[in-house]
Amino acid sequence: MQIDAALLATRIPQLAATPAGEPLPPDARDVVAMHLAALEAGVVRAARRDESGDWHAIPWVKQGILLAFRVGAMADMTAGSGAFSFVDKDTMPPRRFAVDDGVRVVPGGSTVRRGAFLARGVVCMPPMYVNVGAHVGAGTMIDSHALVGSCAQVGERCHVSAAAQLGGVLEPINASPVVIEDEVIVGGNCGVYEGTVVRAGAVLGAGVVLTRGTPVYDLVHETVHRGSAAAPLVIPAGAVVVPGTRRIRGGFAEAEGLGLQTPVIVKYRDEKTDLATALEGWLR
Repeated sequence: MQIDAALLATRIPQLAATPAGEPLPPDARDVVAMHLAALEAGVVRAARRDESGDWHAIPWVKQGILLAFRVGAMADMTAGSGAFSFVDKDTMPPRRFAVDDGVRVVPGGSTVRRGAFLARGVVCMPPMYVNVGAHVGAGTMIDSHALVGSCAQVGERCHVSAAAQLGGVLEPINASPVVIEDEVIVGGNCGVYEGTVVRAGAVLGAGVVLTRGTPVYDLVHETVHRGSAAAPLVIPAGAVVVPGTRRIRGGFAEAEGLGLQTPVIVKYRDEKTDLATALEGWLR
């Protein structure tokens, strides 16, 4: 299929403006098919980094994904012996990969939904899930029970460890994306959600949870990193983040010895960290 990104950027907002309940124009399904193909090819992305390094959602790209749900019809997607039954919109079938694609999907129940981009060298360990609009860079490993949510942006040579959750941000269309930049280690059972950017080379220790509203205490620079309604939470490049606690003030809380969980930057990445987090090349 020939992809015309300029046409998509113009036509998708026009189609999305069709009032609810009114039939969509005849070309809607063709536009949706081209849009999903463009996402899979990496020609368009749900978020982009500007020259200053800030990430921004691309609203019309998200509109196109929402349009795919609107134009689609429910369909039985059960395959093989029928041991597992699947029903979804016919515009959103699971992706199938060929050997020449260079993506390794290990048997065991993993699914990559249509409209997700996986670069060459990506390894998918079972069972994991990559949702529509996600973008996963070359050489990244997505481990067992991990989720890459809709429109999440994951860089090259990352490791999304077992049971880690990268939240999906599809609505509202201008909402800040979840971004994991190059060479980030996301530890097991981590959660990274809307309005969070993890800069290149950072390490999130097992169990770290990050949201726009999460304060992150930097012991190295003696500062606190926070997001706001207008800006995402940004984890600095090379930061090593672990779960921590902070004391709750007040008579009852202090009497009971209560604290709140909070992420803490304990150091910045060095040679020792690199050795501890090295990915085994022979597994690839």
